[in-house]
Amino acid sequence: MAQESLIARRCERAVVTAYSELREIGSDDMSAFQACTALYRIHHPEASINEARRLVAEWIDHHLVRRATGPTDGCPCE
Repeated sequence: MAQESLIARRCERAVVTAYSELREIGSDDMSAFQACTALYRIHHPEASINEARRLVAEWIDHHLVRRATGPTDGCPCE
C-alpha cells in the first residue's frame, strides 16, 4: 500500500503491514487482529491489552478500511 510508507511511527507501520499481509495470505480478521495486538505489545510492553486493542483497531480502520492519509492520534512514540 502506498500510504504505509508515510506512517511515521514504526509500531504503527509494523501493525498495518502485518495486518495487511496476514489478511492477504488468508488469515481471518480476528486472527490477524490478535496477532497485531501482540505485535503492538512487543513494541510497547507497558501498554495494557485494552490500549493495544484500541490502537490496533484505530490504525486498521484509519489506514486500511477508510484509507485515510492523514496522521492518527495513536501512541506517543516515533
